[in-house]
Amino acid sequence: MRFPGRFAEQFLPDQLDRISLSFLVDDLVIRRGGVAANIAFGLGRLGLRPLLVGAVGEDFADYRSWLERNGVDTSAVHVSSQAHTARFVCTTDVDLCQIASFYPGAMSEAREIELGPIAERVGGIDLVIISPNDPDAMARHTRESRQRGIPFVADPSQQLARMDGEAIRDLVDGAAFLLCNDYEKGLLESKTGWSSDEVLSHVDVRVTTHGANGVVIETATGESISIPVVPARVTPDPTGVGDAFRAGFFAAQSWGLTPERSAQVGSLLATLTLETIGTQEYSTDPDELLKRFTETYGSTAAGEVRPFLPPAD
Repeated sequence: MRFPGRFAEQFLPDQLDRISLSFLVDDLVIRRGGVAANIAFGLGRLGLRPLLVGAVGEDFADYRSWLERNGVDTSAVHVSSQAHTARFVCTTDVDLCQIASFYPGAMSEAREIELGPIAERVGGIDLVIISPNDPDAMARHTRESRQRGIPFVADPSQQLARMDGEAIRDLVDGAAFLLCNDYEKGLLESKTGWSSDEVLSHVDVRVTTHGANGVVIETATGESISIPVVPARVTPDPTGVGDAFRAGFFAAQSWGLTPERSAQVGSLLATLTLETIGTQEYSTDPDELLKRFTETYGSTAAGEVRPFLPPAD
C-alpha cells in the first residue's frame, strides 16, 4: 500500500506510548511472493520441475494453480486446516519509509514436514535448498538432509538475525553450498565465531552476493572467482532479486555447468527481476535471455548456456 504523506509527521513525540493511527492509502497491490515459491518459480521458468516443500493455508488454491502452470510441483505442500498462508503487509510513504507486518501463519507448521516420505514418493531428491522458513523447520530439514545423505544448500538469509550461533553452525555444517549477501556473511561469522576460512572448511562452496558489485564464489581449496552483474536497464523494484539469483544458479548447476556459469545465469535472472515490479513477473524469452547473457559474458559463455534454455512459450 502507498501512503501519500510522511509517517514522521503523524507521530507526536509526547504520545508515543499510546499510538493509534490509521493511514488512508492510495492503492493496494497484492503480489505473489515467499522465498521458496520465488525460487521454485524461477527454476520452473528455466525448464526444471522443482518440488516446492512448505506449509500454506487453504487460501493457497489460486497460487498453487499459478505455480503449477509455471512448472512447479506443489504436491508436497502441506495445507494447514487452521492458519492462513504467510503474508507480508507493507505501507510505504513518500520518503520510502515503511511500516510493515509479517504474519507467519501456516509457515509455523512447516516443522511438521518430513523429507523422507517425499523423497521416497518422487524417487529421490537431488538437492534440498533450505531457505528462510520457520526456524525449527529449517533445522529439521538440515538435520534430515544430513542424515539421509541428501546434498543441501544453507541459505539462512533473513533468519540469521533471529538465530544464535549454535543454530547457525548446525544449519551450515556439511552444506554443499552456502549462500549469503556480503552483510549476512559478516553477521554469520560474528554469530558463529568462525573466521572466513573456518566457514569455508564446513561447506563445499560459498557464494556471496555483493549487490551491484557482483558475486564471489569460494571453495575450501582456496579458489575464488568474481562474477560481474548483468547491467540493469531500469531498477523499479529490488524485491525477489536474491531469490531469482538462486533459481538461476541452481538451474545451471542442474544442467551440469560450472559454478562460474551458474552464477552468471543467476545474475541474469536477478537483473530481470530487478527490472520488473513483482517477484514473479519477469519474462524468460530464450532469445532475450541469450542476448542479455552474451552482452555481459560473451559468446563463448553464451554458447555453453544456449542448449539448456527452455523454448519460447
